[in-house]
Amino acid sequence: MIILAIFASIAVISILCWLMFTLAVYALPVSLGVSAGMLAHNSGTGTLSAILIGLMSAGLTLFVMQCLLLVLSSTWLRLIVLTAFVMPAAIAGYCATYGIVQHFMAPPFWQTAISLIGGAAVCATAFVRFTDMVAGQIA
Repeated sequence: MIILAIFASIAVISILCWLMFTLAVYALPVSLGVSAGMLAHNSGTGTLSAILIGLMSAGLTLFVMQCLLLVLSSTWLRLIVLTAFVMPAAIAGYCATYGIVQHFMAPPFWQTAISLIGGAAVCATAFVRFTDMVAGQIA
């Protein structure tokens, strides 16, 4: 039973890591969508309207990013847009890695070091996914 629990824990951590790498691209649109939805709900709109506003603002954010990357001709401006979208993914990757690592390691130095590596890996993955997303639209 203990061995089954160990394998189940490894499987769950693997699935969560895969999910983190897959969904990290959408960290900024989701964050802005949730913020817009909460702002709309707190200002007096209904729950359904707040959800729709949040979904529309998240979709609009992703659409604006893709349009900016297609329209901008300067590499530096594209890099600035990509950085604006990749940094929230890096922060989300750091936080998720820290949440996982703190259950396995006692020294805070190693928790932070491995969390920084995890955040950098998620950042690099999000950067590659964004560039592939735009390269697919250009071709």
